[in-house]
Amino acid sequence: MIKIVLDCFGGDKGAAATVGGAAIALRQYGDLALILAGAENKIRAAMQRAGIADSDRVTVLDAPDVIGCDEKPTDAIRLRRDSSMMRAVKLLREDATVAGLVSTGSTGALVAATVLRIGRLRGVWRPAFCPILPTMTGGIVGITDSGANAECKPEALLQYAVMGSRYLTSVYGIAEPRVALLNVGTEAEKGDTLHQEAYKLLAAEKTIRFVGNMESRDLLSGKYDLVVADGFSGNVLVKATEGTALELLKKIKKDIYSSAKYKFGALFMRKMFAEEKAFMNYQNYGGSVMLGAAKTVVKGHGSADATSVAVCIGQAYKMEQSRLAEQIETALAALPDAKND
Repeated sequence: MIKIVLDCFGGDKGAAATVGGAAIALRQYGDLALILAGAENKIRAAMQRAGIADSDRVTVLDAPDVIGCDEKPTDAIRLRRDSSMMRAVKLLREDATVAGLVSTGSTGALVAATVLRIGRLRGVWRPAFCPILPTMTGGIVGITDSGANAECKPEALLQYAVMGSRYLTSVYGIAEPRVALLNVGTEAEKGDTLHQEAYKLLAAEKTIRFVGNMESRDLLSGKYDLVVADGFSGNVLVKATEGTALELLKKIKKDIYSSAKYKFGALFMRKMFAEEKAFMNYQNYGGSVMLGAAKTVVKGHGSADATSVAVCIGQAYKMEQSRLAEQIETALAALPDAKND
């Protein structure tokens, strides 16, 4: 049985989305057990609506408080000990039977709690976020880091490439992920000192399939499986891409309703529009996993619905099922100048 604790509050849609997602995941994975953290009375009401009963696979961890997204992360993890997130983190840290944590709450608080309370795998510089987006060829692309570390060093970018490659292979079945370095041009000499030095390290590492630099416009092209970036640049890249997709959907909808002729034509294209909407909806691709943390941590979108939460739980489940943490430690130990700190 793989046991995961779910932070049921902190996201925009509260327990309705998280408990609803839990119900979907429980049906999908027969050896999954969930601990639902949050205000017990609200969770039990949501469980009743979702058709979930107490069992050996579902338990409730009462946590009456909630961390707001506008709170200072270090203050939140110190002062909000009764929050759903911090009680979930405490359980993850102290209970060896609990394998992972899924949360749609404050990103800053979750990063701080992971680093300060959960810790890193041996040899990891700092844990890094890795979200997944769809590509135009029907595949996926991961981006790491996407916000956990605004600044980093070349050796960290190499670690992101190694950890991200293992993740895509173990969870998504991509045998040899094509790894690219986010840069201002595709030429090897492009970029500042950080990117030039990182390029050399990535090119020299034989355990990854490094294919060179990538410009941001090619993120969804299908030419790459993993994009390596510092947390600041990666976060801007992901949010700009997601925002563009959402605004494009709004523009298409607005244009259709602007003309009777367009409305009539849209009737014959309803199936295509539904498929395109599903393709461009980031909710369908889960959350950002935190690669390099001592235990499995997945951060879902604050606006996550039940479908998205279920995908996040599935990500955590598959990371544990594939023993990803052990694979990462082994891979990092083999890197030049590896430090087992």
